[in-house]
Amino acid sequence: MTTNHSSQKANTSIARWYAVQVASSCEKKVKATLEQRSVTLGVNNRIIEIEIPQTPGIKLKEKVFPGYVLVRMILDEDTMMAVKSTPNVINFVGAEDGRGSGRSRGHIKPRPLSRQEVNRIFKRASEKKAVIKLDLEEKDRIIVTSGPFKDFQGEVIEVSGERNKLKALLSIFGRETPVELEFSQINKQN
Repeated sequence: MTTNHSSQKANTSIARWYAVQVASSCEKKVKATLEQRSVTLGVNNRIIEIEIPQTPGIKLKEKVFPGYVLVRMILDEDTMMAVKSTPNVINFVGAEDGRGSGRSRGHIKPRPLSRQEVNRIFKRASEKKAVIKLDLEEKDRIIVTSGPFKDFQGEVIEVSGERNKLKALLSIFGRETPVELEFSQINKQN
């Protein structure tokens, strides 16, 4: 049975952090969608914070735990369904309930993170050294600032943050050609 708590003021001091597994590279999308859905579904007084633990970067923040979003919330049937039914959410991190029969997986019972786990995650995110990176995504426009392709313009087709490199399509002799470049060789165009 679902109850409507939207008009009640929730006691946020009882909210706990939960780890939610999401589709690869969809952390930002899930965060934005869940923030919007929590208002629409009337559970924004119980879904308190949604965070993507990230290391500080000069121009780009690097995810500490790719594929996971942390949600501080008061867990009940409504908030659990708001999170689980958000596009690109796979499931909560927790213990398998064991209700499943045969080979199918059982129901996952969300397990709140301990205060120590939460502190360690956010401490790790804040302590990591900043790395020179650019805030780049596929389809962004760039201009090459050094190297053999200096002054060429192109479109990003792949970003490899771990290697500080990207692939871009540059127009060379009238043909779109994929070229691997280092972040230090390019600037993002607006």
